Amino acid sequence: MKIALLVTVSTAMIAGCTPTQSNRGNLVEDFRIAEVTPGISTRTNVLKSLGSPTTTAPFDDNVWYYIGQKMEKRGIFDPEVVDEKVVVVAFDDQGIVQTLQEVDNNRLEVPTVDRKTPTSGNEVTLLEQLLGNVGKFNTPDSSPTRTAGGGS
Repeated sequence: MKIALLVTVSTAMIAGCTPTQSNRGNLVEDFRIAEVTPGISTRTNVLKSLGSPTTTAPFDDNVWYYIGQKMEKRGIFDPEVVDEKVVVVAFDDQGIVQTLQEVDNNRLEVPTVDRKTPTSGNEVTLLEQLLGNVGKFNTPDSSPTRTAGGGS
């Protein structure tokens, strides 16, 4: 009985650590890229072979981008990119493929800087913020609800 319980718990723990995979975007397979021939294929051929583009160039509708990622998540850890592909298809004005290239996906690591932007004004500590209003409140003799003529 104890062995069966131990096996069941171990199996559940191992199954909980099994990675889950998900695809994002359009991860184009190599055999589909081979179906497109520069100088011969048209927009319609590209749509049939590769599907709809992920995006087009902002200022040129003749450039299509196919961007896809395969993500893998293990347990509670953040997902990581296992496979990534960016394919750029450029057309001429007649809609014929001029170039088809896979972009090198080695990304540049942009360094971050820990400097602070100088601002004018006072730097107030937490204690100064908590004690800053002490003594600034109205005293009972100078209550704003009393009239200037004296009173009752």
